[in-house]
Amino acid sequence: MTRVLIIDDDESMRYALTRAVRRMGHDAVTAEDIGSGLALARRENIDAVFLDVHLPDGNGLSILSDLAQCPSAPEVIIITGEGDPDGAELAINNGAWDYIEKTDSIQKISLTLKRALDYRRERTGAAACQPVRALRRDRIVGDSVGLGRSLDMVAQAAWGDSNVLIIGETGTGKELFARAIHENSARAEGPFVVVDCAALPENLVESILFGHRKGAFTGADQDQTGLVIQADGGTLFLDEVGELPLNMQKAFLRVLQERTVRPIGSKAEVHSNFRLVAATNRNLEQMVSDGAFRSDLLFRLQTIRIDIPPLRERKGDIRALAAHYIDIYCARAGMELKGLNSDFLDTLEANDWPGNVRELIHTIEHAVAASASESVLFSKHLPPSLRASVARNRMTLQQDVPAGGPVRQGGAAPQQAMQLAGMELPPLAEFREAAINEAEKNYLQALMVSAEGNIKEVIRRSGVSQSRLYALLKKHNISSQDL
Repeated sequence: MTRVLIIDDDESMRYALTRAVRRMGHDAVTAEDIGSGLALARRENIDAVFLDVHLPDGNGLSILSDLAQCPSAPEVIIITGEGDPDGAELAINNGAWDYIEKTDSIQKISLTLKRALDYRRERTGAAACQPVRALRRDRIVGDSVGLGRSLDMVAQAAWGDSNVLIIGETGTGKELFARAIHENSARAEGPFVVVDCAALPENLVESILFGHRKGAFTGADQDQTGLVIQADGGTLFLDEVGELPLNMQKAFLRVLQERTVRPIGSKAEVHSNFRLVAATNRNLEQMVSDGAFRSDLLFRLQTIRIDIPPLRERKGDIRALAAHYIDIYCARAGMELKGLNSDFLDTLEANDWPGNVRELIHTIEHAVAASASESVLFSKHLPPSLRASVARNRMTLQQDVPAGGPVRQGGAAPQQAMQLAGMELPPLAEFREAAINEAEKNYLQALMVSAEGNIKEVIRRSGVSQSRLYALLKKHNISSQDL
């Protein structure tokens, strides 16, 4: 029998949802908080989850990835008493089936559940009929939920021939994902042609992409086959597509529609059966608003869109990445494989990695070279600038604690120390945790005020992910409505 889990701290809502689920012929189990709900989802075979947002022990949105990793990988329907457009966007982007309000009619809520279960049955049946095929993911290392979601999209894209747009910060490995799509597709035996749009000379863009005939312009002393034609039968990868000049965007739009190009100086068009994958680290929607990118081209590019999470949002992959590249650089240098001290890995995980995986790779190369004949890598082998940055961030956090927090050398007044001495003090670890929590709360409150409650601006300034921010705001009971 189909089983539905209801996670909600409102007893009347649990009762109403349970009745609706059972009237549909399904079994219903309930939980009042995140902890007991996750325990049920991990222990039992759950097909769908009704998940409240505001729960006694946290924000429901923060456990979407945990539910996705449960054995039965249930479909999740967010149900909330307070509609939030940012929360809805976050939920859908993180795999939720839908985001609905408790004020919706029971008929609408039931219909949403029916559609989610219909989709689950179809997906499960289709998966059972398909042969199991391992995804080739050379040099894409890690098993975090965020990375797994991106790889799932790679697998979906590889089955078809639709245009794909890969979005990610510099250094996240967009070309690796493009190659993975190509190598897992029916075009794997064909060419994989890379076009670096940021490096194309503006006066030669058309010639490089479409080719030219001998004598077409000064210096054209022989025929040249354009990159679009070279990609015939394979994949054309437009890296940093946001840098493509506006005049070429219009020309390329026609190429996408017709799959034909006319080399400069030629009277005939040449057909090219290529599959397009594009990538960018820029906000193309904003560029469209600014008139710097064509909206019709953007629609064509993102038939399938893959977002690659930055390394700071998948820190669980850092150890695997470090081990992988240490193996590579040790082998390249003819060294014995090196061991890893815990402080080496702790320092890597404490860094924010603005340069993402590319920066981590260069850091590992430095550490292996710096260790020379030593058999174990310590944090001392990491670049001084990285260690200094990690230490600075750690000290900044400690120095931001309020007046009632721990005493800083050279900072707090002796009177404060005397006041503390007269108190019944807890163990140092508890004292430090309480002080840091208070500093974290003060920081978030100040940032929310400064950003006037604009969640996207708070995310940009704080550098945390949206799901992490919602969890922190719930933890400290901070709401934009209180500003």
